[in-house]
Amino acid sequence: MKLTTIWHNRIFEALKDNTQTSATSPSPFVVMVQKEISDHIKSWRFIVLLLMILLTCFGSLYISIANLPQALANTNDPNRDFVFLKLLTASDGTLPPFHILLGFLGPLLGIGMGFDAINSEQNNGTLIRIMAQPVPRDYLINAKFTGAIAVVTLMFTILNLLLVGLGMIITGLSPTFEEALRIAGFVFVCIVYVAFWLNLSILFSIKFRRASTSALTAMAVWLFFTVFYQIIIGISSRAFAALTVPKGSYIFQKFLISLIDIAPSKLFTDATSTLLIPSIRSLGPLSMRQMQGAIPSSLSFTDSLMIIWPQLTGLIAASILCFAISYYLFMRKEIRS
Repeated sequence: MKLTTIWHNRIFEALKDNTQTSATSPSPFVVMVQKEISDHIKSWRFIVLLLMILLTCFGSLYISIANLPQALANTNDPNRDFVFLKLLTASDGTLPPFHILLGFLGPLLGIGMGFDAINSEQNNGTLIRIMAQPVPRDYLINAKFTGAIAVVTLMFTILNLLLVGLGMIITGLSPTFEEALRIAGFVFVCIVYVAFWLNLSILFSIKFRRASTSALTAMAVWLFFTVFYQIIIGISSRAFAALTVPKGSYIFQKFLISLIDIAPSKLFTDATSTLLIPSIRSLGPLSMRQMQGAIPSSLSFTDSLMIIWPQLTGLIAASILCFAISYYLFMRKEIRS
């Protein structure tokens, strides 16, 4: 994404007004964030990704609505009272639920919005022009992240409000307070998940000079954790555990799940599934003693939040770590024309 002449002039005017201590003119950082938001919204890349997510959303909504009467008719389902959560989770197998599909499309959105954040500016010669002005260097990297995450936050918020509105029109019901909290938590987890891949792609855009290299590297990391990581962990853990513990033991299952849970996609799936399916009581293997006397029932929002707290903090920590590394590399990066 390159800086246009109009945005250059606005940034330079903001810099001039800032040196004159003007109280009415926006700061250079605000102008740079506005420029990033404008570039993302007008980008064909973002529009195509947005259309993909919209088609996926409405496809999942159509299938969930078609299967909603059957899901509500099941008296043994402890989640039958959460009608609006059923709109996000009910499926007949032809298409995965919406939160599962977002685990696949979310990384594409984050990578698509950040893989050329810095290197395209450097290749087009606009990066050195901005850095030549009396503006702090960290304004640029902070504006790149702030503008992109603002667009992602607005998109997911509007998308879920649209789902709730359609659900109210179709079912004639209103979401309960707990359902609203769970949907809001789902939106927050989606934003954090996309922010991780956004920061990772920005990191590669700083590390590599060519945008194609940073895009391919980010896609390779995404494919590794989505497809190959579970296969590698499954094969290696079975070979290792066979030498120490029985294959079907509780210790082996816990060891295997602990390794698989490191993957960002697994963290996202576990967190969103627990929020949208209140009957999930554990994300790991349970022993027979723990299962004895358990009655199928739904948990409160607070209890579900306590279950996903490790997954949520893991995603937030990974996102902050990627941004911290990007910030460090960019502040020490040598910028030449």
